[in-house]
Amino acid sequence: FQIDYTGTEPSSPCNKCLNVSWDSSPPCTCTINFTLEHSFESNVFMYYGLSNFYQNHRRYVKSRDDSQLNGDNASLLNPSKECEPYRTNEDKPIAPCGAIANSMFNDTLELYRIDNDTRTPITLIKKGIAWWTDKNVKFRNPTGDGNNLTALFQGTTKPVNWPKPVYMLDSEPDNNGFINEDFIVWMRTAALPTFRKLYRLIERKNNLQPTLQAGKYSLDIAYNYPVHSFDGRKRMILSTISWMGGKNPFLGIAYITVGSICFFLGVVLLIIHHKYGNRNTSADIPN
Repeated sequence: FQIDYTGTEPSSPCNKCLNVSWDSSPPCTCTINFTLEHSFESNVFMYYGLSNFYQNHRRYVKSRDDSQLNGDNASLLNPSKECEPYRTNEDKPIAPCGAIANSMFNDTLELYRIDNDTRTPITLIKKGIAWWTDKNVKFRNPTGDGNNLTALFQGTTKPVNWPKPVYMLDSEPDNNGFINEDFIVWMRTAALPTFRKLYRLIERKNNLQPTLQAGKYSLDIAYNYPVHSFDGRKRMILSTISWMGGKNPFLGIAYITVGSICFFLGVVLLIIHHKYGNRNTSADIPN
């Protein structure tokens, strides 16, 4: 199930937020009501999706400093030149540097169930959305005396488009700074211009009740991320898995396409072999 909340349609509740800027304060908010026709029985995965956003551009992909993201203190204050033009700002090194970090998705999504005009918030889990190897190996906070991130990031500045520095991404120490899972998920770049990234988890609490019952819901959006300038689109996606795993139409289409091409080429080569393969290739020597 997905909802497009870009707001390009005049009738959309988010149309008023269409031309929002990165530093809008307070952020523009909108609410979209929707109905789930079918229940979600198992754990539910909430994604945000972007379209016409080319995270696979060569210069964009290279615009990061993996040593800085791994907690190297030297790279923290002297980022890689690959991060230009988002390497420094006002003579201070940017942490995290680069175009990928600077363009981090920052909409806030909240889900509510509506029952007899009463809105009940759905618990959205923000941990466990990143790859274990990213969370525990590739991304580390700087080290130093104490665990005060404010002191550890002293001498650096936030990315240009961020409303707050990296050490204020979350109030929980194990999900703050470079090890913030929303940040880690964004830094794993997508291969295609239309993609989705895991935003939150909704866990099933009662085996006798579905995770999300069929009925009326509302999505509250703090609209911070501008996409209208490059004709992009934004959407919220609810998905779940079965005993066979998650639904992935792209893989099915790719496998069928490649298999069909291989079958066609096999038939063509078989015909060529039967038609020309039995010819006598030995040359007749004239007397």
